[in-house]
Amino acid sequence: MTEIGIMQGRLLPAIDGRIQAFPWAGWTQEFDTARELGFDLVEFIFEGPNEATHPLMTEEGRSRILERIDATGIRVGSVCADYFMEHPLHRGDTAARARSVEVLRRLVEGAAAVGAVAVEIPCVDHASLDGSGEEDALCESLADVPQTALDQHVRILLETDLPPLRFARLLQSLDGHVGANYDTGNSASLGYDPVAEVRVLSPWIKNVHVKDRVLGGTTVPLGQGDAHFDAFFAALGDAGYEGPLVLQTARDPDDLGVARRYLATVRSWAQNHLGKAR
Repeated sequence: MTEIGIMQGRLLPAIDGRIQAFPWAGWTQEFDTARELGFDLVEFIFEGPNEATHPLMTEEGRSRILERIDATGIRVGSVCADYFMEHPLHRGDTAARARSVEVLRRLVEGAAAVGAVAVEIPCVDHASLDGSGEEDALCESLADVPQTALDQHVRILLETDLPPLRFARLLQSLDGHVGANYDTGNSASLGYDPVAEVRVLSPWIKNVHVKDRVLGGTTVPLGQGDAHFDAFFAALGDAGYEGPLVLQTARDPDDLGVARRYLATVRSWAQNHLGKAR
């Protein structure tokens, strides 16, 4: 049964005009709104500069998260670790990368404590992997973390803008301990063929971000960009995908109304192509 979630903050007012940010002031109430709209889970955002006091990183914060999960039935399915956009595991001197690895280890522990099953590391935009040297550096940084994460029932997922065959080679070099997060909007922006991508990457795809983007451009409302959703979901179904679908869609003045409509749309795609959806 396909679970459908939403990226944290999408059900609250935007912060400083940002499309995505951890909602310090209202994150607890978002669980209630997600339940009212019919979502199954939320994907938490982990970012700086106050990462040490993020709820996932403190005992008090994790207790509050578990209280909201118990009260609403809305799970924290995964964590989008935007922190590593600013502190990449594949860039900087040895000391800087070691600090990022330590943050990742602690984040995995926090994710496990609240029942999240994946921590996603975005290697896109200004954190894109630039050549084989940075791919090697990423593998070096991740040498021990993925197995430690699996021991805690958490999987490390990479989100990259690499062409699919190159991305698959990177994942193979990580011994199968690291999976992939697939983003429909980013794929559309890059001009990739989603069917070919799914065929190549399906063994590793464990989480899907659903959004739309124009070719070479920014995020737009679902259906107004260049994402080929029917072809993508058909390929995903053929691959036997059973993971969650997480809305990471464009912001709108009526975020709640849009989220309700998008949930119905994505549920329909899931029912048509992935079997029974909640």
